[in-house]
This record gives sequence, structure tokens and C-alpha cells, in this order.
Amino acid sequence: MRYFFKLILIVLFTYSCETIDEIENNQIEISYPVDYLFNHDGINRNYTLYKPNNLRKGAPLIFVLHGYGSNSKNIMRYSQMNDIANRNGFAVCYPQGSVNYYTNSTHWNANLKQMSNVNDADFLSKLATFLQGEHDLSKENTFVGGMSNGGFMSYTLACNKSNIFNGIASVTGTMSGYDWGNCNPDKPIPILQISGTVDYVVPMDGSMSTAGGWGGAPEINKIIEYWSDLNSCDKKEIVQIANVNQNDNSYVILEKNYNENQSNEVWLYTIHGGGHTWPGAWGNMDISASEEIWSFFKKHLK
Repeated sequence: MRYFFKLILIVLFTYSCETIDEIENNQIEISYPVDYLFNHDGINRNYTLYKPNNLRKGAPLIFVLHGYGSNSKNIMRYSQMNDIANRNGFAVCYPQGSVNYYTNSTHWNANLKQMSNVNDADFLSKLATFLQGEHDLSKENTFVGGMSNGGFMSYTLACNKSNIFNGIASVTGTMSGYDWGNCNPDKPIPILQISGTVDYVVPMDGSMSTAGGWGGAPEINKIIEYWSDLNSCDKKEIVQIANVNQNDNSYVILEKNYNENQSNEVWLYTIHGGGHTWPGAWGNMDISASEEIWSFFKKHLK
């Protein structure tokens, strides 16, 4: 009988050790995406982080910013950037904008001084620095892109935080009036812009209302010219994108501005017949905005 009890104890001890090992191993594995809080200026800001399994040390980090009145979960869903991250080995951060006091809508303060005093440029740059250290991500390969107001905010970061963000993409966004008049980047920075010719929310011709600090930037072509000059882009190539979807009533022309070594390019995708949309999710289906953004950032990895 004594031998029997010893045998039971040995079995239980062995099983317990195996169970502990399994628990400890499981604790290491986190199922992404995960929601986190980041305290900035005494306020807990929300963000969602996605990391593919077995992400290598020093992998790129891409911020994806939602549009005005939207949220981080929405753009994570329709951008499908997590799938692209899985295939290409980078992390994705989806921060959440704060609620505007005057309109009760979520927003990014792209130097919209008439409507917001939230320091989103500082919040996003400090969050990027934190994530780089906390998750062993690349300081040289941190990028940002966004939809509409998220595109405005991406330009703000290009103007004010090019030491943190190494390239930007704006989908249906533009530069705020303040940024256009006061942009002073620390260094040249690659720029990608996607705009639709029938976008009446953020028109390509620069006719957006100046109310609330939004407008003031000129037409998109002037903005592309500004960044092209800043990046010493003295060459241009026009590419007709294949009109593979005949049912979306639109087609895409890509203008590539670059220099001899293609160090800091400035690209403009014009969606002829396109509105205020994220191509590939809705609207134009000839391209995927998310795939084009990653392909552009990939060209500028260091």
C-alpha cells in the first residue's frame, strides 16, 4: 500500500511539472491583436497592437490611423493590414484618436488649432518610441499612414516628427492649413498620397472649407510638388494601372517622383472617378491601398 501511494505521488508530481511547463509556455504566447493603454499627458490613450507569430527582432513598425469620427477597430478591419503583416513580417499599431470637445467625434489633431488642443503628434511619437523599445522593433523603419483625418495627421508627423516616422502614406487626406504654412521637417521623408477625383469630403483641388482649421492647403498636385522638391525628386514617371475591375467606374494613374538613387520618393495615386474611399476595401478595386502602402514603405526600409 505504501508503495502504491508513492507511485501515485510520483505520477501526480510528474504531471504537475508538465502542467506548469505548459502554463509557463502559454504565458509567453500572446494572442494578437491586443488592446493596450498608454498614458500621455495624464490621459489613458487606447491603441491596438498586432504582431505576427515569431516576429523577428528589429522588424518594421507601421502605424495605421483611422479617419474622423471612426475608430481603430474599424480601420483594422477594412484595411486588412494584419494579413499583410503576417506575410511580410512587421508589427502594426492602430492608435485611437481622442474625442473632440466641440463635436463629440473622434479625431486626430493635425494642428487643427481652432478645434483641438490635444497633442497627438507628441502622443504618437512617444508611443512609437515606447513600442520600439518594448517589442524590439526598428527605430529606422517606423512608418505611419491613415485614412482622411488620419492622412492629415500623417502629414503633421512628416512635418514635425520625421525623426521618428520614416515615411508616410495619406489615403484621401491632405495637409491642414496650418501644416501647409508651417511645415518644417527635420529631414526629407518618403510620401505616398492616394486621392479620388470625385472626393467631395477632401477635394483634390484644395477647396476644402477652412472652418475648424481643416482647409488652407492647396490642390494635391501642389503638395506633391512641395514634397518632391524637398526630397530632391527631379525625375517623374507616369504609370497607368491596369483597370482590372470594370464595375467600379474608376481607374488609377500613378505618378512617381524620384531622384537618381530613389532615396526618398513621392508617389501620387489618382483614382479617376474615385471618391472618399480606401481602395481595395470599397470604391476602386483595381488596387489595394494597404498593399500599395506596404510596397512603398518596403522600398524605403533601411
